[in-house]
Amino acid sequence: MSKPSDSSVPANPVVNNPAADNSVSDDFLSESSLSEKPESVKPASEKDLRLGAMNILARREHSRKEVRNKLLKKFDPATELLDAVLDKLVADDLLSDQRFSEAFVRWRVGKGQGPVRIRMELRERGVDGDTVLRECGVDWFALVVEVAHKRFGESPATDLKQRAKRMRFLQYRGFDGEQIRAALND
Repeated sequence: MSKPSDSSVPANPVVNNPAADNSVSDDFLSESSLSEKPESVKPASEKDLRLGAMNILARREHSRKEVRNKLLKKFDPATELLDAVLDKLVADDLLSDQRFSEAFVRWRVGKGQGPVRIRMELRERGVDGDTVLRECGVDWFALVVEVAHKRFGESPATDLKQRAKRMRFLQYRGFDGEQIRAALND
């Protein structure tokens, strides 16, 4: 068998041609391919946004900010369209920050959390929780005593180290200093 000569092997146009090299990379990395959103984000119509929001709200109450963030992750809506859909949901009483706040406070109180932590978490969700916390009718002093007894038992702290540990735990749970001192002085 004879060896093929170098002249019979076709030249690779991409390797040997600098202009072709640029055109391949330009086609591959065009601006339109770089600016596209991930495939999971769909363009949104008003109907899609409303249906998506209602699906979110069917599971539990959400704040307006939470619904907005979830819809932004799922769809690619115009800001005006998204705000219009959210306003319509509020007008139809399907979305209510007040109702969300009340449910959220009940849920967190049931978990043994205090007003400081609940207020902080409501702010993270875009809701001012001060009014709801004032109107909820929870006896925070009784709750902090209940939480302390559940975690540490009925016996008082024997030394400063144990007392400090209890104070840190109750502070983490969201109770203020006055409530903590009242619970630990029993």
